[in-house]
Order: sequence, then structure tokens, then C-alpha cells
Amino acid sequence: MTISDPLRAFAENLPAGWQLLSFEAMLAEPVRNGIYKTKEFHGRGARVVNMGELFGYDFISGQEMKRVELTADEEKKNGLIDGDLLFARRSLVLEGAGKCSLVVNPPETMTFESSIIRARPKPSVAEPRFLFYLFTSPLGRAIMASIATRTAVSGIRGSDLTQVGLPLPPLPVQRRIAGILSAYDELMENSQRRIRLLEAMARALYREWFVHFRFPGHEKHPRVASPLGDIPQGWEVKKLGELTAYLNRGLSPSYDDNGDSIVINQKCVRDQRLNLEPARRQTKPVPADKRVRFGDVLINSTGVGTLGRVAQVYQALGECTVDTHVTIARPNPETDLDFFGCTLLSHQETFDRLGIGATGQTELSRTSIANVDLVVPPTRIQRRFGELARPMRAAAMTHANQIQNLRRTRDLLLPRLLSGQAALPHPASPTGRGA
Repeated sequence: MTISDPLRAFAENLPAGWQLLSFEAMLAEPVRNGIYKTKEFHGRGARVVNMGELFGYDFISGQEMKRVELTADEEKKNGLIDGDLLFARRSLVLEGAGKCSLVVNPPETMTFESSIIRARPKPSVAEPRFLFYLFTSPLGRAIMASIATRTAVSGIRGSDLTQVGLPLPPLPVQRRIAGILSAYDELMENSQRRIRLLEAMARALYREWFVHFRFPGHEKHPRVASPLGDIPQGWEVKKLGELTAYLNRGLSPSYDDNGDSIVINQKCVRDQRLNLEPARRQTKPVPADKRVRFGDVLINSTGVGTLGRVAQVYQALGECTVDTHVTIARPNPETDLDFFGCTLLSHQETFDRLGIGATGQTELSRTSIANVDLVVPPTRIQRRFGELARPMRAAAMTHANQIQNLRRTRDLLLPRLLSGQAALPHPASPTGRGA
């Protein structure tokens, strides 16, 4: 068993009844690397967990995934069941090496690819959810960092993973800790479902009005020819730049973790949402024109894989800007900000296609963004759409803020529970509800 420096410090004040065990002693079988199959076996068969799912989700269950054909023997050896832990064998950044996700009630046959390690806990020794929370805690991440290689691509080896020492409380305590933390995750998932529903409603309304042209009173507007096909009479084809009051990239930041100014980067723009967790800070004053405002649309403008991603700022951010890899598109006063935001969100693939340059250096220029052709309705129709869409989008933002608060509370509670500092509820009420 390997006692890492982070664990050694923790072990000095190990709570009563807890013990130090190797991860291997908590497993029902040896860890296993994922499966590799050539292209002719892809596109059918079992769902396969790739690195995208591992880094995108803490809990792997019914998400849409690619598929791979398995033999009966491969399915037996490389299948996934409820409670399996998955770890990233490699990552471009040190923080990603050993990232852990938990398999939860897979709805059908599921496997995992070769860059992932599977560990299957022994239920009589270790509660899988407790181990998941342990590996995602500051202590768990520090233990992972202690075994990660630091070459061009960071990674961990299964042999090192099984030998790490871990603190393990009695099984009833494991279950109670997992129950408390799971309650927060359940609340966050409920809010995520509401967000998805509200976003789907706003997108459906946008498509109905501005793609299918079934807006209120559309019967009175015959179609006329335009460079983008037939559009309702009275509508126009305009360049995106004509709808903007400001279109430019951000500044070169002077990073300082103690700074008051938030700097949004490419990692913050994901899944058509703005996530401030990867944002950095700086102390350098931000010019007025480069301060991010409510309603601004942010477009990733360099790189591969993230190029063209779009998110609209739908919250007050205070002193905030973007770095040189992100473009700010700000609607002019005549353009409804919800129409503007939903329109640019619908053109994410267009922005991606407009990138030019060599692999790894793809650029999306301000000129290319400004020259995108858009179908633009009269202002009164834009405003009416905004009146209907804004409550849906604002409600989604409220739920997103609730998720941030819940995650922050859970993350603060997690190390206290794992150190034995926080009092546990009565065993009859493992989540603390109804006690």
C-alpha cells in the first residue's frame, strides 16, 4: 500500500473506527483497461463510454454515446454494471489525470474505451458512491496527483491506482456520507432537468417563428425570394455585423488569482452555456468596451474542437472580460437581445465551419463572423419573441445559479464529512431529511 503525502497528513487525525486500506483491498476483482476495436466494429452494438463522457459527466447512465460491437466474451470482461468506477488513464492537463466517474444503473449493455480504467468495488467492503465522493474530494484529487505521470500527456497506471492507500470508515458510515452528498446531487439533477426543458421550449419557439416562419400573423405575410431562400415579406437578409453594436476579441490578461476582475476563456463556453468555474482572475483594469455585459454573446474564436462554440451572458457578472481567444458580439439597441442570442446559438455549426488555419491553430476572424448572413424579422416581431422567451431563459438561469450554490455547499461539506469533522445525521435518515 502506498501512503501518499496528502494521505499521511490526513492519517494523523484519522476518525475513530476508520482504517487505511489499499484501493485493491476494496475491489471485487482486478482493475481493467477498456477495450479497443477497429473502425469496422463501430456504429452498432453496446454503448461505449469515451473520454468525452468521462470528463463531461460525474454519473454515467443513459447518456447518448457511440456504439461498438462486442463478442460475448468481450461483453463479459469489459461490460459495465451499477457501481463501477471509471478513471481517466490520460489527460492533456495534470488535473484531469485520474478523473473519476460513477456508473449508475446502465439502461443497456455498456462498455468503455481503452483510455479508461474500470474498478469494481466489493459491496461488502466499500460503498461505490462513497469511493466516488472520496476520489472527487480535495484529498482524493491530491492522491491522484501523487501517482500521475508528468510527461507531455499526464496519466495514471492501474497498478499504481490499486496500491494507493485510502481512508475507509465502517460501511454504515460510508453509506450515510454517500446519502448526504447524493441528496445534493439529486437536487442538482432535478434543476438540470428543468433547465433542459426550459431551453428546449425556448429553442422550439425560436424554430417555429424564425425557421419555419410560423410566427403570429404569418398568414398575412406571403413569401418572397431572398439570397437565403423564400422568407416572409417585410423580413430582410442582413449581415451579422449589422446587428451588432460591438464585435471584437478580448484582451491579453495579466492573471492574478487574487484579482477582482473575471477573465472568461474558451473552457467557459460549453454546451451553449456559460460556466465560470474555469475562469481566471486578474488585477489589470478592463477597458469599458471590453467589459462583458448582460446580453453579450461570446464566441470561441481559436482552437480545434472548441471553435465556434457560443454562449450568451444571461447574468450580471460585475468586472468581467474575455481573453484573446473569445469574441464578444453585442447586439445594437434595435435588435432584441433574446432574438440575437438565440439566432447566434443556432449558428454554432456555421461559426465552426468558418474557421481557417492549420490543425491546432484554427482561427475564426471577426470579419468572418460579421459577414454571416441572417434572416432578420421586423423589430416588433423580435421584441414579441423576447417577451415570450425571456421568462423561460431567466428561469433556466435561476436554476443554473441554484446548481452552483448546491455544488459549492456540497464541495464545502465533502472534506468535512471525509475528515469526520461534520456531524452525521441519525442512521434512520441518511440524507438528513425527515430526521
